[in-house]
Amino acid sequence: MSNTDLKTFLSNITTTVKPEELIAKSENDGLKKSLSAFDLIILGISAIIGCGIFVMIGPAVCGSHGNIGAGPSVVISVLLAAMVCVCPALCYAEFASVIPVSGSVYTYTYATLGEFAAWTMGWILMLEYAISDITIAVSWTDYLLQFLKGFEHILPNWLVNPPIWLVNDIPTAISKCQQAGLDPDFALPHIFGLPVSVNLPALFIVLLLGLILLKGLKESTKAAIIMVIVKLAVILIFVGVGMFYVQPQNWVPFAPAGFKGIILSTFIIFYAYFGFDAISTAAEETKDPQKNLPIGIIVSLVICSIFYILVAVVFTGIIPVSQYGSVDTLAPIAHSVRLINQGWIAGWLSIGSLAGLTSVILVFQFGTTRVLYAMSRDNFFPQAFKKIHPVNKTPHVLVWITTLFVVLGCIFIDANVAAELCIFGTFASFMIVCLGIIILR
Repeated sequence: MSNTDLKTFLSNITTTVKPEELIAKSENDGLKKSLSAFDLIILGISAIIGCGIFVMIGPAVCGSHGNIGAGPSVVISVLLAAMVCVCPALCYAEFASVIPVSGSVYTYTYATLGEFAAWTMGWILMLEYAISDITIAVSWTDYLLQFLKGFEHILPNWLVNPPIWLVNDIPTAISKCQQAGLDPDFALPHIFGLPVSVNLPALFIVLLLGLILLKGLKESTKAAIIMVIVKLAVILIFVGVGMFYVQPQNWVPFAPAGFKGIILSTFIIFYAYFGFDAISTAAEETKDPQKNLPIGIIVSLVICSIFYILVAVVFTGIIPVSQYGSVDTLAPIAHSVRLINQGWIAGWLSIGSLAGLTSVILVFQFGTTRVLYAMSRDNFFPQAFKKIHPVNKTPHVLVWITTLFVVLGCIFIDANVAAELCIFGTFASFMIVCLGIIILR
């Protein structure tokens, strides 16, 4: 390759698009502007409050994989995670007000770092959303099974205790068979010599939310509002009842694992805050985005931080440090209410958990479609992908494509591996958005 060809290549892949051009291009498309600041706050809470409170608080406090958790000092971990997120949140807010266009970090990267960086970031962001959906859909199945076990003497046994191969992906089903001392070759059905296992509840919830997204973002927001009300009400029930059983001596020692435990727990909690990125993907469908987007991002971050702190204070005040090793880290909040003989709350917690996880899946599925929509408009995908439904004004082709991708992921991808991939994507997007805002200025 000659020097001229090299210079041309480097020039092409670093070509940026002016914000004015991106805005003009978006105005020619048919996405419906229907979201207010309140709608954006609901989307933010829907995405942020889910796994973080109902699942991750357990490993963050009690530890996992041989690591000691932060204990009562998890409150500091929550504050640190919120403070770390303030910087990218402000960058997102500024970007969203200057470039109110779908695509989130992909679009911001295109305007500041160039075409190749944007293409790379778009794939990272798209896969991050889609893989997060897979992880959360699998967790949704686990909480549904826990909820059904509460009706063990009412519902038929096949529904309360379904076969392994109907509620797990293939890698997890094989692992569970081995843990139970069963031979996967005999415990699982096979087709053409290959094991078959399908997580039916996960597939059901993903397909259902895909149908809701087809109807439009305003309709999706209405569904999210119901789920947000349910999960916040359940969290307030837990805090309101649990605060009467808090014993200050359970907060001693305050940091059983020292500073290391606080930092490791910050890392766990930090991932849960990624949800506010989804707000910026709705920029193109927001009324008065320069005003409403910053409000939606900042307010949702503040509200969710308050709820995280309240749950952390009550949870650690109920469970003594000496009992951390026996805590069920898959359902830590439910475990804590059983310790105070308030098991009636556990059923409500299961409902709140299902509502919380459902809302997260909904918002992340929405985010995936909007990132791909922005990439299609910039000719990174076939133009057929960006078709808008004539009635619902939604990118219906992309909704079906992303829904089917998540469905396949629920069948074939190991949920634990998927979760680890999401964390790397979160860090990448946060670093790029902070770097990009400096270049934009």
